[in-house]
Amino acid sequence: ARVRMGEHLAHQAPVEADLVMGVPESGIPAAEGYARTSGTPFGHGLVKNRYIGRTFIAPSQEMRSLGVRMKLNPLKENIAGRRLVVVDDSIVRGTTTRKMVEMLRESGAAEIHMRISSPPYRWPCFYGMDTGSRSELLAADMEISEIRDYLGVDTLSYLPLDALVEAVGAPGAGFCTACLTGEYPVPIPPEAGKGVLEGGRTSAPEPQSLFQGAMFDSTAGVMPSEEAARDSR
Repeated sequence: ARVRMGEHLAHQAPVEADLVMGVPESGIPAAEGYARTSGTPFGHGLVKNRYIGRTFIAPSQEMRSLGVRMKLNPLKENIAGRRLVVVDDSIVRGTTTRKMVEMLRESGAAEIHMRISSPPYRWPCFYGMDTGSRSELLAADMEISEIRDYLGVDTLSYLPLDALVEAVGAPGAGFCTACLTGEYPVPIPPEAGKGVLEGGRTSAPEPQSLFQGAMFDSTAGVMPSEEAARDSR
């Protein structure tokens, strides 16, 4: 599916370039699909330090910026003087991407064309990702042209939602797209924090008051507690 996302992205947002590279590791399959469809050579421009965790969930901006430098190392021999298509699966806070672009520029990239194999990440996720505040999301209140300028890239394109669903190959299967559309499977109070779906958090309402005694089933929506308990036996 990720390779197909890259193929769709190449049709949606073509550009003249010398090299297609993925942001390791999650951007590599889509980069391979983009390269195959566009005819632009695929290569590696960044090497990832596998001992560094997710930088976008570090608690402070300073730590996130430092983490990017420790996490990604540019391959200057593959970058210098080249027009790059840089493919990633998403942009959350933008810290990693902006610092990465800075590193590619320092390594001599002639042009940087950013391609994202998903729509803009505009809404927080309350179902497992550590993005509990919309104000922390780069795309929440910015136009694509503004994001492009903030990141310092020559062009920026995202994969439309319909193309994303088509690439997955199961339209209408009930995928959660709340972080892309703001339409949550279970209603979320506007003031809720990232712990709203976890018990024992004082910063958010108890789940019982939100769901009114119901349990959430990702395939069927909201299921009464008694029925859920019976089905789990």
